[in-house]
Amino acid sequence: MRGASVATSSPDASGLQEGLDRLSGLSAGDLRHEWRQHFRADPPASMSRELLLRAIGFRMQEAVIGGLSRRTELRLGSLGSVAGRGKASPPDRPALKSGTKLLREWQGKVHEVLALGDGRFAYGGHSYRSLSTVARAITGAHWSGPRFFGIKEAAHG
Repeated sequence: MRGASVATSSPDASGLQEGLDRLSGLSAGDLRHEWRQHFRADPPASMSRELLLRAIGFRMQEAVIGGLSRRTELRLGSLGSVAGRGKASPPDRPALKSGTKLLREWQGKVHEVLALGDGRFAYGGHSYRSLSTVARAITGAHWSGPRFFGIKEAAHG
């Protein structure tokens, strides 16, 4: 079906729907051919059929109704440069020094947590890997540990 190409020029809105409908019937090999038409490059070798379909469909829609706003492009670009290595970085949190005691009153009882030197936390005679697991031990429900204990995120900038 290599010869059955979806329109690669800028179709109008009715042609767009027809092109999108035709995409769904193409094989992975045919979608790779379409990718080359729309992106002027080879698709990543490990890209699934579903992702090829979505990316090509987006490119076709972009040709008809326009792409992302400049503001959105800049925001996405800045997020990518912050992550840098292909994964998002967690927000900075202030490091708690070994020996820091955190107190939290919960349901009429005061709970004391001790920050340990290895980044773990001691509570109730047990060692926990994060404040969130301590908060879960106290409340029985999932909590953000830093939020539960009132620790603010580090200031950026």
